[in-house]
Amino acid sequence: MPEEASRAALAQLLRWYADMGVDLAVDDAPHDRFAESQNLERAPAVQPTPRRAAPIPTRTPASAPPPSPLAGIAEAAKARTLEELQAELLAFEGCGLKATATQLVFADGNPQADIMFVGEAPGADEDRIGRPFVGRAGQLLDKMLAAIGLDRTQVYIANVVPWRPPGNRTPTPLETGACLPFTRRQIELVAPKILICLGAPSMQTLLGIKEGIMRSRGRWMAYDRAGTTIPAMAMLHPAYLLRQPSHKKFAWQDLRELAKKMREI
Repeated sequence: MPEEASRAALAQLLRWYADMGVDLAVDDAPHDRFAESQNLERAPAVQPTPRRAAPIPTRTPASAPPPSPLAGIAEAAKARTLEELQAELLAFEGCGLKATATQLVFADGNPQADIMFVGEAPGADEDRIGRPFVGRAGQLLDKMLAAIGLDRTQVYIANVVPWRPPGNRTPTPLETGACLPFTRRQIELVAPKILICLGAPSMQTLLGIKEGIMRSRGRWMAYDRAGTTIPAMAMLHPAYLLRQPSHKKFAWQDLRELAKKMREI
C-alpha cells in the first residue's frame, strides 16, 4: 500500500509538471535547492577588503539597445536560395527563442509546390525532430491534406517562428516580428501560388488582420509576394482542432474552398 501511494503521488506530481508546461530537464542530475540555500545561509560571511571608491566617470557609457524587431531584414535579403536562408537563420541572434529551443525547425515538403502552409511555431515533437507538424497536429494536417487529394510532396510547410517557445506558449509579437523578414523571404523563394495561414498568429503576422481567427477564416485575401499578389486564406490550426473537435466542420469548409481555388489556378 505505501508503494502504491507513492506511485500515485509521483504520477500526480508529473501531471502537475506537465500542466505547468515543464517538459524539459535543465540539468542531468536533480538538485535540492532548499538544502543548497540553507548551506549558503550557514556559511560564514566573507568580509570585503576595504578599498578606495573608484572615481566617478565623466561620461556614462550608453547601454546596448534591445534588438529591433526588424533586425533580420538585411540578413534575410542576403539569401538567394532556401539553403542560404536557413544558414542565415542559424546565425541569427535577434530572437530569444533560439536560446531555449533545441534546434531550428525550418520547413518540410516540396519547395516547388504551388501551395504553402505557414503555421505558428514548433511544438515539442517538432523541436526534437527538426521538422514542422510531425506531432499529433501534424498527423491531423496530413489527414486534412489527404481529404482534398494532397500530401506533403505537393505542399510546402513552415512556421512564422522557427524555434519552439517554452512550454508551447504562443509566440509574442516581438518574437514573430523578429522572424518576420525571414518568413517573408521564405515565401518569396518558394513562390507559391496559394498561401494558407494556419492559426491566428500566422494570420495576424502575415496578413495584418487584428480580428479573431473565427471571424477571418475561410475568406480569400490578398498577400503581396514581392510585388505579386497571390490569394491567401486563414484556417484553424490543427492543434486547435484537436482541442475543439466540433470545429472540424469549419476546417472542412475551408478545405473545400482551397480545393476549389486549386482547380481555378
